Amino acid sequence: MNTIAVFGAAGHIGAATVRRLGEAGTPVRAVVRRTPTDTRIEGAASVVQADLFASPAVAAAVEGCASAQVIAPLSPLSPDPGAVMGTLAESLIGGLRAFPSLPVLVISDYGAQTPSGTGIPALFHELEGRLAELPNPLTFVRSAEHMHNWARQLPAALRTGTLASPHQPLTRPLPMVHAADVGAITADLLLAPQPHGGSPRVVHVEGPRRYTAQEVAAALAAATGSDISACELPQEDWESTLTAAGATPAFARLNADFFTAHNTGLVDTPAGADVRRGSTSLGEALASAITASAAGR
Repeated sequence: MNTIAVFGAAGHIGAATVRRLGEAGTPVRAVVRRTPTDTRIEGAASVVQADLFASPAVAAAVEGCASAQVIAPLSPLSPDPGAVMGTLAESLIGGLRAFPSLPVLVISDYGAQTPSGTGIPALFHELEGRLAELPNPLTFVRSAEHMHNWARQLPAALRTGTLASPHQPLTRPLPMVHAADVGAITADLLLAPQPHGGSPRVVHVEGPRRYTAQEVAAALAAATGSDISACELPQEDWESTLTAAGATPAFARLNADFFTAHNTGLVDTPAGADVRRGSTSLGEALASAITASAAGR
């Protein structure tokens, strides 16, 4: 049976992809950046180490596989996220060029169809454009904002009783999704007949419905048994709030641009988009994230 390579297999999306593929009886080569001696990935037939930023390592990781899934690691600690994304594109192109018939699924971002003015999604626009130079059959899966990211604000919300949101107005429904649902959906796409060469297939993934910042505050309150209400975080505080949490100025600036674009409707699905929906609700996702954090996972 043909093996599927999954890069980033230790992450939220990758682990869910590997698990779903394993349940379907498909051999999976779980590709991780670091390989501790006790690394185990549920559902994986093998676990290998590969640096996604080194073309020879990418080539070795996919050799002999029937298809591959790639996720771009974008760290809030990066002093120049744009340069990181450019280096990643070069590495992937160099590593995949030797396997022109290999179908590749790439995790991208909501709003990546817009070339500029959207912050982080614009970086994924550049990545999609560069990878489209490859002859490989490509699928770009644009994921909505991950629900569990809101749990990072829980300590401050518990301390102040408010969830300070840069997503505004507080009543605006936002596309978001449970990361594990993204992984399950990409697994199903990998198991289905793959696209032929030509224009990349583009699939959007979000949750069962859209949620407002007010609903996020209510979900955090319900999960913790606390009183938490949403309030608007002033725009002049967006970047400083992120840098105070450890992000680099460049990463904070990209996020501020993203919030502005999101609030004006630029980060959404284009007309006629192929949209797949996860089944996990916001409340379930946040409760799971809070439980995992408390357990040190």
